Amino acid sequence: MSVLPDLHQQYLQACQNLSQPENPSIAHVLQEADKSDNMKQIKGITLKIAGNNHLVPVQRVTDEDLQVLAFVLNNSIFVTGLDLRYNVLTDVGAKHMTTLLQENSTLQYLNLMFNDIGTSGAELIAKALHRNEALVYLRMTGNKIGNQGGMYFASMLQINSTLEKLDLGDCDLGTQCLIAIATALTQNKSVKAINLNRPLLYSQEEETTVHIASMLKNNSSLVELHLCKHEIKSFGVERLCEALYENCSLRYLDLSCNKITRDDVKFLGELLKRNQTLEILDLNSNRIEDDGAIYLSEALALHNRTLQALSVVSNNISGKGLVALSQAMKTNMELSYIYIWGNKLDDATCMAFSELIQTGRLKPDCTDVEPYEVDGHVYLAELSHGLKKHYYWTPSYGEVMNKAANASLAVGAVSEY
Repeated sequence: MSVLPDLHQQYLQACQNLSQPENPSIAHVLQEADKSDNMKQIKGITLKIAGNNHLVPVQRVTDEDLQVLAFVLNNSIFVTGLDLRYNVLTDVGAKHMTTLLQENSTLQYLNLMFNDIGTSGAELIAKALHRNEALVYLRMTGNKIGNQGGMYFASMLQINSTLEKLDLGDCDLGTQCLIAIATALTQNKSVKAINLNRPLLYSQEEETTVHIASMLKNNSSLVELHLCKHEIKSFGVERLCEALYENCSLRYLDLSCNKITRDDVKFLGELLKRNQTLEILDLNSNRIEDDGAIYLSEALALHNRTLQALSVVSNNISGKGLVALSQAMKTNMELSYIYIWGNKLDDATCMAFSELIQTGRLKPDCTDVEPYEVDGHVYLAELSHGLKKHYYWTPSYGEVMNKAANASLAVGAVSEY
């Protein structure tokens, strides 16, 4: 039987050996880990050393702190997840992380979102993943690795066959690396979810969308795709929809914050009539207006029975379109989650969604509005629900398991744990 490690004691010893001061936040997390039932049952544990905990004061993890932590975890078989979001790690810290990725054979989940890792750090981490056969989920979100850093990850995707989820959102990716990543995913059979949100694009030609669409025609393993802020317009939407007629694996498509108009939604409406796999569609912050909402509602009412969640938040839709969507929910029992805040919620809309909620057709935690009454008039108040509710933060009690409330990179079979 394996002897349980004393991570806290090992950490204090490593601090002495490397002449580094103790970080109280790390020490506390390791003390709690030593008491964990998961450790006793040898299930594996995720160490959550986030730098943005508002409930207790934390000392953010530095490169020097990470060097000590990596030394402790190199041979630990009990730690399967490491959450270092919102700390102050730089390219020097990435070098220590590389050592850990090369020597540790049990780490499956690594969250480095919103640190200060740049291009050279991205190169080190990506190259470490050429040989790593354990890591399943990597979040680099918000590290400004740039186009060249993205190219290193594109090269990694041609070699690595273990990684299933990769988040490169808010990383300042460029046109060249997006095309390279799309090309790599044409052959890669392991990646199930990828986030490519908010690249830096300087062209209106939608070349990257065309390459991503081409990839979708050939890729049969990708389940989840995030293309927020890709400047997608009519031409790009049409190419994506054409690809998804042939694709039978994608379940979650994020097209939020693009330039999709009511005419472009015709392509999505036709897609929903024929596609049998798409479960979550995020059109948040586009401009589909009433006509677009009606195209979607017709497809959902009469044809589609696979879509489970739809977000049309902030799309300049008025009562006519929103009521049409509410009517579609009366005939389509599969559509369970709908988010509508940020549109023109007139009396008819308030009545329609109030009725859906009161009859139990729409559960209160499956939408972002809640009815209330003043002087005999029904109004809708906003709830903080949505498809990306816990994308940038997680509540202190841990991850929310409701897949549509926390859909980003959570739809696939692999969880953070």
